[in-house]
Amino acid sequence: MDILDIAEWNRQKAWKVIEDTRIIPIWESIGAEINLVGSLKTGLLMKRRDIDFHIYTSPFKLVDSFQAMMKLAENSSITKMEHVNLLDTDEACLEWHAWYRGASNELWQIDMIHIVKGSRYDGFFEKFAERLSAVLTDETRQAILRLKYETPETEKIKGVEYYQAVIRDGVGYNNVVREVPRICRRRRIAVIRRVLS
Repeated sequence: MDILDIAEWNRQKAWKVIEDTRIIPIWESIGAEINLVGSLKTGLLMKRRDIDFHIYTSPFKLVDSFQAMMKLAENSSITKMEHVNLLDTDEACLEWHAWYRGASNELWQIDMIHIVKGSRYDGFFEKFAERLSAVLTDETRQAILRLKYETPETEKIKGVEYYQAVIRDGVGYNNVVREVPRICRRRRIAVIRRVLS
């Protein structure tokens, strides 16, 4: 299987998770607007089984968020859930994380960020996904997917770091294997700088 086949296979599996959990109709049942964001939205899902949604209700009611998650928890394939209340921060959101283990025994993480409409990040990542999709070429898509594929499981690199390496810094498909250690090293240096500052 080549990189594009793996990405397509993972995309199909992710949509089966979305359908099995009924996550979209669950959130819509409380009057929410639910938007797919992240690597699944942009066609850049590779090894990390992660599905990202940004969710909006107007007005924002904490009880609505919990009601939706209560419905999601009724699915026996949801093995764990947690939330982080960031309503009193710049993020102005409630983060929900759910872990799904289906018939294939693969563990998927579903991130649902319930955002206050009109807040700082309202629509931000939806626009980012649109802009990223607009600038991707076949070559840059393959390079990003290859970088994600070649990155060791022990390295935790954010998607945006891959996108910057390829789109801004010009890492191409043919030099991906050489670049993975450099990107991982740059990531560790950035983490160390944050810790020291």
